[in-house]
Amino acid sequence: MGSLLSKTSSKISSKSKPAEKMASPAKFTHYAGAQTEFKPPLIANENAYLGDIATSEPNDPTSPISAGFYRLEKGTPLVYEYTYHEMKIIVDGEFDISDESGQKVHAVKGDVFYFPKGSKITFTTETFGLGFFVGQRKEGAA
Repeated sequence: MGSLLSKTSSKISSKSKPAEKMASPAKFTHYAGAQTEFKPPLIANENAYLGDIATSEPNDPTSPISAGFYRLEKGTPLVYEYTYHEMKIIVDGEFDISDESGQKVHAVKGDVFYFPKGSKITFTTETFGLGFFVGQRKEGAA
């Protein structure tokens, strides 16, 4: 790959490309132990917890994504209507997930879901479930 980039770069003259100001490299952010250490706040009923741990909003305010954890304990089902697109991976426990189309899935660790904007999803569990999500929304807008 390096040789391909070298060949491509050498074909571009300085006259055809304006000089670019060197920006400092973008840094990643690390959340050590987030799955076990982060405790999302209660958001609904007596048993539904959700909290964002990261967002791209400061770097991309027009099209941010936010990520965090959703935990549901045994008890009242949570019915949620998505106003944004979201991906979720089950990282612990189990959920029973259904939608208005009649789809029903018993979700376990490792299962991945895409919830499109406008979908109405029911989450329930006989024990507990923990999911990690990334949603196309601003921080705190769930």
